[in-house]
Amino acid sequence: MERLKIEKHPFEAFVPDRMTCLIIGSFPGKEQTQCTVGPHHWFYGAPRNQFWKILELVYNRPLPTRYEKQQLFEEAGIGVADLIQSCVRTNGTNLDENLQVKTYNDAAIRKILDSFHPKVLFTSRFVERTFRKLFPQYSNTDILPSPSPRYFRLSIKDKAAVFKVNLPALKQ
Repeated sequence: MERLKIEKHPFEAFVPDRMTCLIIGSFPGKEQTQCTVGPHHWFYGAPRNQFWKILELVYNRPLPTRYEKQQLFEEAGIGVADLIQSCVRTNGTNLDENLQVKTYNDAAIRKILDSFHPKVLFTSRFVERTFRKLFPQYSNTDILPSPSPRYFRLSIKDKAAVFKVNLPALKQ
């Protein structure tokens, strides 16, 4: 029987100095945990994930590189983190339901929550439910439409409209 490999999160939370909003996901796709360089090596970097396409529509600017993505987050005061620090991917896919959690990223997220008191936005119902178990007293939250291409109830433009209502405007 093949032993499943424990995958560790490859990124630290991204926390800009003037953060007012924290986007929380579950765990990076296998494209990010199994390679260490390239254009997809950062949060929501799986080629099929719609996250950055949605943000390009929201902020009306191209985001081709990690640098441009981080620059946008700095300007808008947006941080990003994932709930899971290590896990086993039971079926080799990026689906949350196939992640067997080994450790949570709760200490880092608690530090962010205590330091910034941001509005927290979740990228899936799974993340929302898990966050509420880990941080039951934290109430400044909302949920975004999933950027997964599997969530096709809304078009990318419709997802962008919901993101736009919830995300901070660019700081001047």
